[in-house]
Amino acid sequence: MKPFPVREAQAARILVVGDVMLDRYWFGEVDRISPEAPVPVVRVARREDRLGGAANVARNIAALGAQVGLMGIVGVDEAGAEVRRMTREAGIDEHLVEDQADMATTLKMRVLGRQQQLLRVDFEQGPGPQALDTLDTSLAQLVGQYDMLVLSDYAKGALTRVDAMIAAARAAGVPVLVDPKGHRYARYLGATIVTPNRAEMQDAVGRWDSEDDLTQRAQKLRMDLQLEALLITRSEQGMSLFTDAGHQHVEAQAHEVFDVSGAGDTVLATLSVARAAGLSWYEAMLWANRAGGIVVGKLGTSVISAEELA
Repeated sequence: MKPFPVREAQAARILVVGDVMLDRYWFGEVDRISPEAPVPVVRVARREDRLGGAANVARNIAALGAQVGLMGIVGVDEAGAEVRRMTREAGIDEHLVEDQADMATTLKMRVLGRQQQLLRVDFEQGPGPQALDTLDTSLAQLVGQYDMLVLSDYAKGALTRVDAMIAAARAAGVPVLVDPKGHRYARYLGATIVTPNRAEMQDAVGRWDSEDDLTQRAQKLRMDLQLEALLITRSEQGMSLFTDAGHQHVEAQAHEVFDVSGAGDTVLATLSVARAAGLSWYEAMLWANRAGGIVVGKLGTSVISAEELA
């Protein structure tokens, strides 16, 4: 396994576009059950906000030392303002679009007692057509300034017109890495690589009976979408890469799993940085696999640095 290309990573420029979120954590202690209903009472001691979704991908890329820009849509609200502040604080070039049509910034609020998640409350609302128009225009103007486009799809609406985004990147000669959502994979036609997890791959091609069956289905999907590579992240089963050269696999890193929140974002970020820094897709997969194994040992949406990887 080649050393992580730290110097080359620092020169890489990556644009992340997708569903931007704010992850909010309320930490407290639980020492009694509510007399109103059979639920624990959490006495909140502190609150912490973290960037989520596409913003967490960008945050991970910045932590790995690369130059990163972030595009997405937020509402004109407290959560949107917090996302902007945290993005700039993380050293990310912020190109966020504000939706003026009463859209709420996607917010995931988690309540934890004794380091265990007890409840998650989601606030979300899809963007309006005017915000999507502005996002399309901004992307077309900016994408040529970057070495790679990363599309982080959480099905919240920012990538409604993902086919046009891929076309704009291809016209500018910029490779496109897609973290997909849903089963309509035809809209990712022309991307460079698509990185579904195991469940997302099953949504796309159905359940497979064997590794040979998976290889046939994966290679057919890759050819149908005109992809250079297809990477399936398979949790405890590791990762599988499909290219013209065939099928390559890496086993999962043996680490204690504490929290899988945001692990996919870390994998996506590491894969993009390693590839933009000049590694092959296979070498990039090895580093992404290592990063995923580390980050699941942390609480909540977290990041890792190039130093931690090494």
